[in-house]
Amino acid sequence: MKKRRIGTSDLFASELGFGSMSLSPDLRDENERIVKTALEKGINYFDTADLYDFGWNEECIGSLVKDVRQDIILATKGGNEWNESKDGWSWNPSKQYIKSALKESLRRLQTDYIDLYQLHGGTVDDPMDDTIEAFEELVREGLVRYYGISSIRPNTIKYYAEHSNIQSVMMQYSLLDRRPEELFPYLESKRISVVARGPIAKGWLSEKGHKKDPDSAYLSFKGAEIQEKLMKAKHVISSNDKLSQTALKFVLSHPVVATAAAGASSVEQLLENLTVFHTPPLTQNEQAQLEMLFPREYYESHRS
Repeated sequence: MKKRRIGTSDLFASELGFGSMSLSPDLRDENERIVKTALEKGINYFDTADLYDFGWNEECIGSLVKDVRQDIILATKGGNEWNESKDGWSWNPSKQYIKSALKESLRRLQTDYIDLYQLHGGTVDDPMDDTIEAFEELVREGLVRYYGISSIRPNTIKYYAEHSNIQSVMMQYSLLDRRPEELFPYLESKRISVVARGPIAKGWLSEKGHKKDPDSAYLSFKGAEIQEKLMKAKHVISSNDKLSQTALKFVLSHPVVATAAAGASSVEQLLENLTVFHTPPLTQNEQAQLEMLFPREYYESHRS
C-alpha cells in the first residue's frame, strides 16, 4: 500500500488508516481478526483516543499491536477529562491535564511513546498557548514524536497552524461533508496534513446506504436525498466500483490528505475498503461530476 507523509514529519502513513472507534468490547475475537488483517494488508496508521469507551479502546489497540509497535504509527487523542464515576467527561485542555492524560494513554497502550498525539477538540476560548506548551514539552521529553489537533473549527485550526508545530489536522471529511476543503489550500501552504475521519460517512457512502432509514439524516442531507444521490453516483462512475470505493477515492484524490482513517467493525468491511487500491483512481470528469452531485457547504461558525 502506498504511504503519504504526515506534514513535514518522518511519519509515512498508509493511505488507508484504521479508525479504531469501530471496535467493540463485545467482539474481542473479531477485533483481533480485524487488526491482524489490517496489519497483513499493509495498514500502518492506527488511530484511537482516551475517550473511546473510557480507555478500553486504547487498551484494546495497545494489546493488539504491541508486537509490531516499531512498525506502525500509533495515534491517540486527549483533552477530555472523565468524571470520577466515568459516566461522563468535561473538556480540559490545560497543560497539567494534557501531560497527565498522555501518561495514562501510554500505560493503556503499553508503549513508551506516541507517534502522533492529537488534541481532541478545542476552541479559541481555550488557553491555547498553554496547551501548545504541553505538547512541546511532551516532544522534548520523548513521550510524543509529533502532535496535531482533531478539530473542524477554522479559527482554532488557523491558530494552531500559526502558533505551533502541528503536523496534522484530523477532520471529518467525505463526499457528504466537503466543508474541510475550504481549508485545504491553507493547510497545504503550511505543509500540514489532513487525517480524514468518517470517509464513508457512517456507512451512508456504502452499499448499506440504500438500506438505511430514508427518514433519518446525515448533517444537512435527508436520508432519502442521500439515497437518490447514491443512485445517480452509480451512473457517474465509469468503472464497476462499489460506493465505498468511490467514497475513499474521492477523499484520497486530495494530496493534502495523508490518510483516510476508516473504521471497520468486521473483517469483511475492512477488506471491502481495501479493494479501493485494486481499481483505477477517479478521472477528472468523474471527480467533477461527484462534486456537482454532492455540493460543498461551509462552516458557519467558529470563524473569527
